[in-house]
Amino acid sequence: MRRPDEEFPQAPDLPSFTVEGEPSPEDETLAHPSFSPSSDRSTGRPADQHASTGLVRHAVEIPWESIDEDAARVVRKLERGGFEAYLVGGCVRDLLLAGKPKDFDIATSARPEDVRALFRNCRIIGRRFRLAHVIFGTKIIEVATFRRNPQLGAQASTQAGDDEPDPGDENLLIRNDNAFGNAHEDAHRRDFTINALFYDLQSREVLDWEGGMRDVQRRIICTIGDPIVRFREDPIRILRAIKFAGRLDLGIAPEVYDAMVLCREELAKAARPRLFEEVLRLLRSGAAHRSFWLAWETGTLAVFLPELAAFLDDDESTQGAGERFWRRLDAVDAMTREQGAPLDDVTLCTALLHETMEEAIAGDRDRVRAVGEFLEPLFERIAIPRKIADFMRRLMAVLPRLTSGKTVRIARPELLSTVANVLEIDLRARGLSLEPAEQLRSQIPSELPQRTGNAPRRTGTRRAGSRGGTRYGRGGG
Repeated sequence: MRRPDEEFPQAPDLPSFTVEGEPSPEDETLAHPSFSPSSDRSTGRPADQHASTGLVRHAVEIPWESIDEDAARVVRKLERGGFEAYLVGGCVRDLLLAGKPKDFDIATSARPEDVRALFRNCRIIGRRFRLAHVIFGTKIIEVATFRRNPQLGAQASTQAGDDEPDPGDENLLIRNDNAFGNAHEDAHRRDFTINALFYDLQSREVLDWEGGMRDVQRRIICTIGDPIVRFREDPIRILRAIKFAGRLDLGIAPEVYDAMVLCREELAKAARPRLFEEVLRLLRSGAAHRSFWLAWETGTLAVFLPELAAFLDDDESTQGAGERFWRRLDAVDAMTREQGAPLDDVTLCTALLHETMEEAIAGDRDRVRAVGEFLEPLFERIAIPRKIADFMRRLMAVLPRLTSGKTVRIARPELLSTVANVLEIDLRARGLSLEPAEQLRSQIPSELPQRTGNAPRRTGTRRAGSRGGTRYGRGGG
């Protein structure tokens, strides 16, 4: 991961997309990284800039095979119904960065009721932030109506930077995010420029109001507007910046990095369930080591997990446990890549807090009680669910026996996979043979009891706020 003051090299072999009427030097080249100058995927047409809204259209033909068929079907049906509809946010960003989107989101001029009227397989969720979910079997395509920043009023500016709130205002935290708007207002209210890109399937163009294509090319994270304002509006954006920097190997603009450090205490104001979900996303990303190193480096970790931050700060007294912590996160990342999917939440939470729990319960015979006492403050700070904490307590009680190769009776076969994952991470961190974990996995039945119910699941992780909470950190993924 690049440091914030590091030079950002240009991606190689990219075609030029120019803004009409302006020169196009190589350092401002914009394109999909998988394209080459001779590729027939690019139309070669110059970007088209609209002075009234700051919109720049970049002709970029993303291969059809990279786009979810059901998402494309939803977009076309909305357009046939007379509405604007675009792929938006994280899926566009990941497609441009040659990544594979974990899900596809759509932004549209249609209200949630309009979407439901068009799709029989649609349900509306949320109270303060209403979204339409279009259901295809076990997959959900999320459709959001264009919104504007409610704090700028009905006559919100169309230009980035106009009517920017005062960074010193004590009331910047967004509490109502359900004011409908139009496409350029929706782009302007998002968090980072790389998340404010819309893709028009009909014209095969990226719609860019905030300079996101340039920042995709530079591989750098920039906020839309004043970063201090953006982070004070929604402190969770600090963790989102860390997640993108870690998962996508992006640099962070110096002014954004400084604002993250300055505003880190604002995380104490964030909704606890959203904070916990974002911590899990850092662990699920496949770049947990890089992400938590940056959280520690910026002082952000000390706000939501001060126990872990203090443990890592005190190198001399941990006697190698600090290094073991980073090896645990390396193991999490390696196993995530090997399995092709994130590990379960109990495994991730145990890996994150294992070393600090061991330090807290050292010498205590009642490990279950001691772990429970250690976790109690975390219920208030980051809302760790009780069922996860209860499982962690039992795991920490039996893990020493498992690590030494002794047998432990596990009554519920469906829990064996989680226990084996936790054991393997511990063995990798200690540099021991993985044989005990492999033996435990051999006991997992080939057929486990199926999950009851047939509710569809959204591809990737469920977004915070989808059960009535407000999604403030809009921007994609």
